Amino acid sequence: MAFTERSEPTRTAILAAARRRFGDDGYERTTVRAVAADAGVDPSMVMRYFESKDGLFNAAIAVDLQLPDLRGVPPEEIPARLARHFVDRWEGDLADEAIMILLRSAVTNPTAAERLRSVFSTQVTGAVRALTGDAPGSPTRAGLLSTQLLGLALCRYILRLPPVVALSPAQVVEALTPILREILLGPLP
Repeated sequence: MAFTERSEPTRTAILAAARRRFGDDGYERTTVRAVAADAGVDPSMVMRYFESKDGLFNAAIAVDLQLPDLRGVPPEEIPARLARHFVDRWEGDLADEAIMILLRSAVTNPTAAERLRSVFSTQVTGAVRALTGDAPGSPTRAGLLSTQLLGLALCRYILRLPPVVALSPAQVVEALTPILREILLGPLP
């Protein structure tokens, strides 16, 4: 459906309500009716704009990792820059609740899991390839990098493991940097 300037406030309200619901209740327990009630619209409006619960979910969790262009950055600086970037995406100035909603939902919903896989495999693999070219092992490095980033996000923001939550953002960057250095610059198994 084409959106007009007049329909944008309603669409924005629906998306905000959907992000809250998906974030609080997960994909499975979120209903179109609940999102519509939260947005103050009739459920038919949600269906008109997004066609289905899946369409609403996909619109609510559009994720761009906004990975920095690291070409030309000295290799020894890249791991720290990436660690800082991801901590900022999770809890800093660049924080994006869609990433957390997608991560939380991916644990129980196959559609969300596939979406998360797609976001990380496409965007992280692209960033690693920009650094390494088509060197053998680039996909493996990207996969291991994603594993570390998603594992940290899951433990810190979803499971809220106390020792990991207790770390300041700077401590998270400090702890993550050597791991990313090994993945990006070290030998592969």
